[in-house]
Amino acid sequence: MVQEIIEKKKLVAVIGMGYVGLPIALEFAKKTRVIGFDINESKISSLKNQTDPSGEISRTEFSNRDILFSSSPEDLQKAHFYIVAVPTPIDAYNMPDLKALKAASQMLGKILKEGDYVVYESTVYPGCTEDECIPLLEKGSSLTAGKQFKFGYSPERINPGDKEHTLSRIVKVVSACDQESLDVIADTYALVVEAGIYKAPSIKVAEAAKVIENTQRDLNIALMNELSMIFDRMDINTYDVLEAAGTKWNFLKFSPGLVGGHCIGVDPYYLTYKSQGLGYHPRVILSGRTINDGMGAYVGKKTVQLLIKSGFNIPQSRALVLGATFKENVKDIRNSKVADLIHEIISFGVQVDIVDPLADPDDFRDEYHLELLKKPEGKYQAVILAVPHEQFKSLDINYFTKHTVDKSIFIDIKGIFKNLFESNKHFHYWSL
Repeated sequence: MVQEIIEKKKLVAVIGMGYVGLPIALEFAKKTRVIGFDINESKISSLKNQTDPSGEISRTEFSNRDILFSSSPEDLQKAHFYIVAVPTPIDAYNMPDLKALKAASQMLGKILKEGDYVVYESTVYPGCTEDECIPLLEKGSSLTAGKQFKFGYSPERINPGDKEHTLSRIVKVVSACDQESLDVIADTYALVVEAGIYKAPSIKVAEAAKVIENTQRDLNIALMNELSMIFDRMDINTYDVLEAAGTKWNFLKFSPGLVGGHCIGVDPYYLTYKSQGLGYHPRVILSGRTINDGMGAYVGKKTVQLLIKSGFNIPQSRALVLGATFKENVKDIRNSKVADLIHEIISFGVQVDIVDPLADPDDFRDEYHLELLKKPEGKYQAVILAVPHEQFKSLDINYFTKHTVDKSIFIDIKGIFKNLFESNKHFHYWSL
């Protein structure tokens, strides 16, 4: 299989051209023939024009790639090694939403051929690949898994906005249904991953490894957020405390903040869902999730409290929110906790203007029923630096003074302007 992929006799197909699938497809397309598949015809049209809708991939990275972008399942029949990288979000009740994963599996089942390989990369709970996906492949293809077609799981580790830890530079965890398949899958990924391959002993282990990577980060950030709320009552700046504690060699340097996006704010719920199905109620993980899910509302309430404390009339107050995406320097608005912050402030009667140079205004309106402005308008009683995009970090204090009234509130969630604003009498400065 691997040699035939190298010789371009057998094709690799990647299903899902999002933040995960597109980088994989383009990386493989340096070495072999690739089909990049997505059901979104508009996205496929953009990719054919060498434009990544997410803004993560530059036009130059499409050059000299042997890749066919398609929304036709018929084109997928030409491939023999399939990688599934479709979204696996959570629903309104924090339950796993497997609709896209199951739909991709059903589609693949109809075109699967004897001798094909299928590797899932979508984040799932341990056991999902074998319990939910493989039966759909077998049903659709009338082939026996592990005998007539092989399968595996390799958790994605894409970090949006990170140009250092890219696909080829991150150790790739792989797993498979048997040893022969494990070797083939490992050797196939080794074509594009320079950092090395780690062979997990089972598919469930690989699935579990993925969800605990982000669960660990979620819990550490939750601890920082809880400490921030405690230190605020003590009138202590959290970042001062973290800087002092960070001088110890084994202190882990996490910081407080809004936890959104498609990974850290979602993956732990896949693990807790499976755990509860087995009769165990996870307390530590869900406590961390409760803290992090509530941080947007917490910052929103704090903003209103500071406005009242400073003597501003709430119904006549205006707040400017800078940043609406889930993290800095990306266009991704999925699960943005900035929206929670904004809705909380609006609920008290404060008028809110939102500016983000990266977020798509139409997408943000459709997702959160909130409008984005191109630039600030008039004077504000409060400014909230919610997402420190590079464009915002380059602003000077005169910019903020120009757009605010005297004694205005400056909420700096990540403490970016701490040294600049703390001693400025025009502002009441606050950070997590």
